[in-house]
Amino acid sequence: MAGEVFTKAEKEGRTPGTLKRNRWALSLAYPAIGDRPISQITAAELLAACRQIEARETYETARRLRSLCSSVFRFAIVTGRAERDPAADLRGALTAPTVTHRAAITKPKQVGALLRAIDGYDGEKLTRLALQLLALTFVRPGEIRFAEWPEVDVEAAVWSIPARRTKMRLPHSVPLSKQAVTVFREIHVITGVGRLIFPSIRAPERPMSENTLNAALRRLGYRSDEMCAHGFRSIASTLLNESGKWNPDAIERQLAHREGNGVRAAYARGEYWAERVSMMGWWARHLAELKTAAIER
Repeated sequence: MAGEVFTKAEKEGRTPGTLKRNRWALSLAYPAIGDRPISQITAAELLAACRQIEARETYETARRLRSLCSSVFRFAIVTGRAERDPAADLRGALTAPTVTHRAAITKPKQVGALLRAIDGYDGEKLTRLALQLLALTFVRPGEIRFAEWPEVDVEAAVWSIPARRTKMRLPHSVPLSKQAVTVFREIHVITGVGRLIFPSIRAPERPMSENTLNAALRRLGYRSDEMCAHGFRSIASTLLNESGKWNPDAIERQLAHREGNGVRAAYARGEYWAERVSMMGWWARHLAELKTAAIER
């Protein structure tokens, strides 16, 4: 039964990594449930399996297991092999994991100091350019690391990130400011002959290490509890909303926080594109202003 669910998920475009993690999580229930007809499994048995995982304080894994089991039961219902979803009875019964917020500085003067520090970074030039681009585009760090040249159209000033590389598994377009285009052109001189925009220094066929950007921030003097690569998204979200110049929905759309309703998401994507183009230009200019402002004493 679970195999059929995973086959369906694979056809729907789930990544191999996601499928591997989900198979592993679901396997944690097998000792408690055993190889039995799915219609005989009870909510109490599922709860016992989840409690064993919670005992190791891996609360998010326990909640994922409940969700995966629910998917299997719903598939069994529509295929006539079960009548109800006992995993649904566990909603609210499991321990919610503590949310860890990504470290980020959001005070304008501190942001300006960060930008000046990045400009003065004395490590690998490609790392400095990646940090500058991250500030200008506020995409997710993984989207920077795995970026490929065919995705970037500097003439049209747009970076089209394919669905397979986004968190929501939906394509995401990033309007490029003049400043971002300039950075891309500078990077192209270094890596334009290859496929990856930010290849590893040691292995050009592989992307930049996931630790590279955070290590650069540590080298600039920012502790892990002060600023991380993902924190550029918090900076943008905070300062764009505080400016009062932009529709919050346009900001959310540019952050690739997708609306769950597919129809509304498609409508909003078209409605806010022009505003997002203007917003990204303003954002680049605003960062330049922050960078050249007087240093706080």
